[in-house]
Amino acid sequence: MDALKAKSGLHETDAYIAGGYSSVVGMSSQFAAGICCGLLRIQTAAGVKGPVVEIGPFEGRFFIALAKSLSSGEIALGIDLFDWPNPEVQDRFAANCDKHGVPKDQRIIWKADSRVMKPDELLAKLGGTRPRFIHIDGEHSRKVLAGDLELATTVMDPAGILVLDDMLHPGYPTLMVAVHEYLERHPEMSVLAIIDRETIVAATKFVLCRKEWFKRYEDALLADYKDNVWPLGADFEPHWCLVLSLDTRLAAIT
Repeated sequence: MDALKAKSGLHETDAYIAGGYSSVVGMSSQFAAGICCGLLRIQTAAGVKGPVVEIGPFEGRFFIALAKSLSSGEIALGIDLFDWPNPEVQDRFAANCDKHGVPKDQRIIWKADSRVMKPDELLAKLGGTRPRFIHIDGEHSRKVLAGDLELATTVMDPAGILVLDDMLHPGYPTLMVAVHEYLERHPEMSVLAIIDRETIVAATKFVLCRKEWFKRYEDALLADYKDNVWPLGADFEPHWCLVLSLDTRLAAIT
């Protein structure tokens, strides 16, 4: 399967995903990057503006794709402890941004702990502007994901999109518990789509938005990524959402 079957529709972004993306150390998939950056394009076309935030950018693979998908004047903020596997990871992150064309005036590198971060602190870092897209790829525990979800929901633009990494990963089974508990606490939120894995490493992502934006985003995804829609969809009781995959076959009955 061609990992670039689903492209963002943004020339510079797709050139990076096809070329430099895999040279940046990380685990996020090209397929997921194409879909997520396509969602940024869809937001821009709908008049949704603002910064993007990534909690846990590591060396910058996915962060760079997001940053390259922004409009002029928009900012990408990367939040990380930058302590694993060594403190030099922050320098590698900045160097990768430089190498792949994310200028210093378009990025903010913030060495901080999302577990103790207050919403006002995050918004202040963005000059008071609410982010339109937040990718959560921080510590993979039920407790920390729950906290990152609350932080993101509090600061997000009403038309914003939340993307959660490593969902349905066999190594992190309790993350799903955090997501379902979050949806029970926040009936205004809904799972918009599931982005299927490429491999066990480049794992599934969940895409969330507020319910009033669900149909608008779903229609745009159906129009732009119809060849990647798995026919049965996902039952997120009581609603169904899209499953976007490189392999849309149904299981054979044998």
